Amino acid sequence: MRLSFKGGVHPQEEKEATSSKSIVQFPVPELLYVHLSQHTGKPARPLVKAGDEIRGWQKIGEADGFISASVHTPVAGKVKAIETVVHPLGMKSPAVIIETDPEKKEVAKLDPIEDWQNTEPSTLVERVKETGIVGLGGAAFPTYVKLSPPEDKQIDTVILNGAECEPYLTADHRLMVEKAEKIIKGMKIIMHILGVKKGYIGIEKNKPDAIEKMGKLADDEIEVIPLKVKYPQGAEKQLIKALTNREVPSGGLPFDVGCYVQNVGTALAIYESVVQGKPLVERVVTLSGYPLQDPQNILCPVGVPFKSLIESCDPLWEDIGKVISGGPMMGIAQYDMEVPVVKGTSGILVLTKKQAEGPKELPCIQCGRCVDACPMQLVPTRIASYGENKMAEEAKQLGAMDCIECGACAYICPANRRLVQYIKIAKDLIRSSK
Repeated sequence: MRLSFKGGVHPQEEKEATSSKSIVQFPVPELLYVHLSQHTGKPARPLVKAGDEIRGWQKIGEADGFISASVHTPVAGKVKAIETVVHPLGMKSPAVIIETDPEKKEVAKLDPIEDWQNTEPSTLVERVKETGIVGLGGAAFPTYVKLSPPEDKQIDTVILNGAECEPYLTADHRLMVEKAEKIIKGMKIIMHILGVKKGYIGIEKNKPDAIEKMGKLADDEIEVIPLKVKYPQGAEKQLIKALTNREVPSGGLPFDVGCYVQNVGTALAIYESVVQGKPLVERVVTLSGYPLQDPQNILCPVGVPFKSLIESCDPLWEDIGKVISGGPMMGIAQYDMEVPVVKGTSGILVLTKKQAEGPKELPCIQCGRCVDACPMQLVPTRIASYGENKMAEEAKQLGAMDCIECGACAYICPANRRLVQYIKIAKDLIRSSK
């Protein structure tokens, strides 16, 4: 095994503030803003209307199409309205606004499938679909779709991503320390569904307590692999290369090389769905950054506004210059603090005003450092220039669509070029030209 990949960078980790802090539960607020689009694909179709009384865990949005996911309410309450509200991805989309009633404890739990080892895989996939599980590593792709690979693709290896290479974020780290047994069982369920007997859990070496905890629970079928600390070690194709030395082809997917990759948080959600009958209604979010005097890893319901979570961490509001959904490398800056947590919200990073200023962008000096850093072996500076100048076909020929938007090129660039933004423009132009 290589235990790494070509390219990548070594940004400051900045994980010390939260890596040793246990996960804390966030109290249910008076209002939740539960988006009907919390996943890749088509938004869910609303099943409720204003004035409806709802139980905790009740399905309030139905998956509407093959690439879609159902949505559930975290707690009981009353539907106040369905309105268009701001989304962490930057646009506005419909959300169910719920006046919560924490006193009502009854939940719409599905029957547990405790004997999953002797249950048909199709039944388990249907349960995953019914409970709205999506990938919790960032893309939020509907998990039931990913668990249904084409029949001509033979999967022989399941990989759990515990790398969590993005600076500041430690949510997955804490889950592995505190929920290791359930994560392992969730991985076993995945392996049973896919009929796979070999699995790897990749964890960067800067998480020794997680490696130890997960390693003690591994068996002959599952191997915990300590990985070199390098960004973006947790990217799907890079993780496959590091653990199996297999290379996903351009435009291909992991199942093209016999691999299935899932995040450790998703494995936990699959366990809770199958064994506990619980839909995906909450997740752990890392709250970090220097303006926060008490940074935390918080287990919170989907639909909680960012502002409420930030307030719980004793912020120095006067020093806040920018708030990012996610981490500093791939996260998205927010313009409204009332934006709510969605299933894909892995972290909320709060930057100081000085950090938010950023360096001045200068002309490219043709040094080639972005080429050396690119984990996809592209030429970022050239693709970015084509994007900046609206030259879609030229960008496409250089493999723009293979860019994973990790930000390694922009991080290493001595001219501070906004390379990822320009490449995103190029990719949008290519898509719109089809």
